Amino acid sequence: MSYFGHVFTHLRKDLQLEWRSRDSVVGMLFFALLVVIIFSLAFDPTAAVSRQIAGGILWVALLFASFTALNQSWTREQRNRVLDAQRMSPSPASALFLGKALANLIFVSFVELVLAPFFLIFYNLHALGQGWMLAVVMPLGTWALVCNGTFFAAMSLRTRYREVLLPLIMVPISLPALLGMMQATTAILTGESDPGIWIRLLVAYNIAFTTVCLLLFETVLSAE
Repeated sequence: MSYFGHVFTHLRKDLQLEWRSRDSVVGMLFFALLVVIIFSLAFDPTAAVSRQIAGGILWVALLFASFTALNQSWTREQRNRVLDAQRMSPSPASALFLGKALANLIFVSFVELVLAPFFLIFYNLHALGQGWMLAVVMPLGTWALVCNGTFFAAMSLRTRYREVLLPLIMVPISLPALLGMMQATTAILTGESDPGIWIRLLVAYNIAFTTVCLLLFETVLSAE
């Protein structure tokens, strides 16, 4: 089997498990909706300031909601000693990481699609800048979250307080990407600045951290 055949096998397995349980997607969706609704009650959705803070609220909601899926995805692998079997299999460790990261990307992207109409309604938003650029920013930002999150969730899997440890590790390392996501989204919604520099930051960040995660994941998987 080719490398991408292994990736697709892991991706299909995670998609089938989530389809049967729907634990991760439902948990993320409800958490993100609660954040959006609570902040819409705290701020006047018709005020100009809502357009300026909407990008930050969106990405903060997705960041904290994604912790549910990231931890859950690796918890499943502990059942029936699946990780031990993965260590002994001829499949590359990086293929497991890439397949799981792509599955998490699909889960978070689905939540974004469901969340978008509610976000637009509660904050009365329409893009004053180039709205089509959101189709570039959202996948780049989402991949930055799930790539790092998948890697660090695996790293903290064997710790006692992994639910607490993951945010403590992931948030500081993801700060450059979070800044890029928020600033790019705000620039598109307000039309006051060019989001190009922040999009380039996200592209560079994703290339660097995806490469590092792929190279180091075998060490993480083999660690006791």
